[in-house]
Amino acid sequence: MEELTHFNPEGRARMVDVTGKDETVRVAVARGEVRMKPETLRTVKEGGIAKGDVLAVAQVAGIMAAKRTGTIIPMCHPLFITGVDLDFSLNEKESRIEIQATVKVTGKTGVEMEAMTAVSVAGLTIYDMCKAIDKDMVIENIRLAEKTGGKSGHYVREGEGTWRGR
Repeated sequence: MEELTHFNPEGRARMVDVTGKDETVRVAVARGEVRMKPETLRTVKEGGIAKGDVLAVAQVAGIMAAKRTGTIIPMCHPLFITGVDLDFSLNEKESRIEIQATVKVTGKTGVEMEAMTAVSVAGLTIYDMCKAIDKDMVIENIRLAEKTGGKSGHYVREGEGTWRGR
């Protein structure tokens, strides 16, 4: 097990120094879901939510969140992100919206946190837009599915096949 890097020798929090690291192309893919009542999913699919197009707003919210991760997660570096995309899949059988965020950068540190933040905020946005008709929704299973670049190389979470939009 590797050591935690966000602590200085005195045990206090620090931002990791990436000065000596090489710049590489880095990509992170994160996924998560919003479970809801079947009627809620049907209303989203049919465009019947009073606040507007749920997935279009969630898409923009996720992109904005990825770009702002360095300002809301204390030890994250502010990054010049080169690409962010979100994909949504309506799973009617399990009554949920599946979210995937893909974030890219050429830099000295990865974009895993940016991808997971994008998924989280997209899920929160879906909740916000649908809460008037379904307060029982659950945002869940937010995880890093895959990442490339950097010293640690390519990582794929076990059981995560490629989805779409890569």
